[in-house]
Amino acid sequence: MRKKITFVVFRDSSSKVNQVTFSRTSIIFTGLLMTLFLIFIGTMVLKYFTLSRTLSDNKSLRLNITSQLKEIETQKQQIRIFAYDINILKNRLLDLNQFEKKIRIIANIEKSGDTESLFGVGGSMPEDLNPPMFPENKHSNLIREMHEQVDSLDDVSIKQHNGFESILKKLEEKRNILASTPSILPAGGWISSRFGYRISPFSNRREMHKGLDIATAKGSPIIATADGIVTFSGVKGLLGKAVVIDHGHGISTRYAHCDKTLNQSGDIVKRGEIIARVGNSGRSTGPHLHYEVRLNGVQVNPRRYILDFYAERNSKSKDS
Repeated sequence: MRKKITFVVFRDSSSKVNQVTFSRTSIIFTGLLMTLFLIFIGTMVLKYFTLSRTLSDNKSLRLNITSQLKEIETQKQQIRIFAYDINILKNRLLDLNQFEKKIRIIANIEKSGDTESLFGVGGSMPEDLNPPMFPENKHSNLIREMHEQVDSLDDVSIKQHNGFESILKKLEEKRNILASTPSILPAGGWISSRFGYRISPFSNRREMHKGLDIATAKGSPIIATADGIVTFSGVKGLLGKAVVIDHGHGISTRYAHCDKTLNQSGDIVKRGEIIARVGNSGRSTGPHLHYEVRLNGVQVNPRRYILDFYAERNSKSKDS
């Protein structure tokens, strides 16, 4: 006989007693079913929470991917702009190179001995980058090309800088030469005697006059005709009171028959600076300035160095 299990159920004190009898096998089976059901429910609950977490993670991942895609698109746009800027910079460097050539032609400054072109020996300008053509498979190629062109432009900018440095140096040299070259009349008045042969007012014989005489009132200002250093200031024989200025480059000027000199030997003077006053000292027939220009110690015609043509044309010549 199979063993059975009886459950007695009391509803209340006045009711009947209810009995429920189960066989042991049915109880075990029922218990097994309940256990499996609980396991199933637990698994479903676990899967639910796992799925919820997965959905949350997927949502966060999608948001992260969306953000990264936006960032990638922004970077692509920046790369496009950078590529355009490289092309613009390259064209500007070429314009600067053309500008340098124009300056060299105008200033008559030859380029240095190297024949290297702007973009290298025998090289030509790299082709423009093409940022609108931006498929994914071209991305790395464009980046690499941009790096190459940036390196090339860096070298080109150094060459261009050196080119302008060379021009600046040459222009500075020319500026110093121009500033040291006599180019104006040293005094206002009348040109009473020019450079060349003339009849001497003292001997009445034909002799070489090695300067330019400017007749004007005593005390009139005498100005330096170029930048230089005073090498003599005082009495110099028949020239009377005189000033000698060394302008460098083998050029010097003399200002003679002065009434008074205003500088001492060693003074630095600038073009247009008053250095003396017109007088009648030394061998002279009247107040005037005797002006000489010497090149490597030899007197030359001062008119070659006078650029103030208007002032000269308005000066009256007694021997013209």
